[in-house]
Amino acid sequence: MSTIFLGNRSSPKIKFIKQHIMYLSTEQRTFANLSRPLHKHKVRSLLEKGSGEFNEDVLLEEGDLLGVFDGATSLDKRRFHGGLTGGLLAARTAAGSFQGNRTPLDQQAKEANQNIQRAQREQGIGLDERHKLWSTSLAVVHLAGNRLEYCQTGDALILFVLKDGSYKIITPDIDIDRDTLQMWQEMQVSPDARIHEVLADQINKVRLEMNVTYGVLNGEPEALAFIRHGYENLADVSDILLFTDGLQLPRENPLEDHDWQSFVKLYRQGGLQAVRDHVRYLQQLDPHCRKYPRFKIHDDIAAVAISC
Repeated sequence: MSTIFLGNRSSPKIKFIKQHIMYLSTEQRTFANLSRPLHKHKVRSLLEKGSGEFNEDVLLEEGDLLGVFDGATSLDKRRFHGGLTGGLLAARTAAGSFQGNRTPLDQQAKEANQNIQRAQREQGIGLDERHKLWSTSLAVVHLAGNRLEYCQTGDALILFVLKDGSYKIITPDIDIDRDTLQMWQEMQVSPDARIHEVLADQINKVRLEMNVTYGVLNGEPEALAFIRHGYENLADVSDILLFTDGLQLPRENPLEDHDWQSFVKLYRQGGLQAVRDHVRYLQQLDPHCRKYPRFKIHDDIAAVAISC
């Protein structure tokens, strides 16, 4: 197993596992499933590459600071730094911005956004070229006893499982691609058709809504208005879940709300792995992405579960 560290190698804090190879059908599967104590808490994490070329999700673990980041590549598909995508670089840059930083989380997110802007400028990408911008969603928490500070933007989520078995989503459950996926499901296309080609104009339209109708960190000052930040008491909380949208349960109808009740039931039965296995099972049954409309067979997953 090899580990890539973000930041100074003499004091590595943020990491994600690059190679722990298993196989799901003919697809390479890369994941981290760690378990470690954190004061009175127990932390488990999951990082898994989807069916794309790169895993553009990043996992942050630095003591009592934990987070997930979901990078999105620019629409021009340009590559950087040895062939890496802009989405991966945005997610890594954002995660690295939180390393060793003990200012309030919303200030750290502001710095992350500035660092993404700076990294893009170094590659000749200006904020006026919006279709070329790298971006990332994020969900980050800082634990302090029975109190939690959180920061979030985009479609990465923070969900509390409560001691009575119910749940509470403490960040907005936005659905960026609802209309696009509904269009895809209703279209009559050949089995070999690709959503990115058939609905290229629609996808471009939605992407240009970033920091207009939904938030992401992409270097734009407007991103700051969409950052959600606050504090929560953990007295009634059993588990804290942070995860990117790759862990969400597939839906047959994109216009329906997410089934969080089933999500929480799966988690209570078998943790992150049970949710992951159910998601991948349904996706394997639908290789053309039509029954459960989506952009690719498997999305990347980054998730953290904290037992209180």
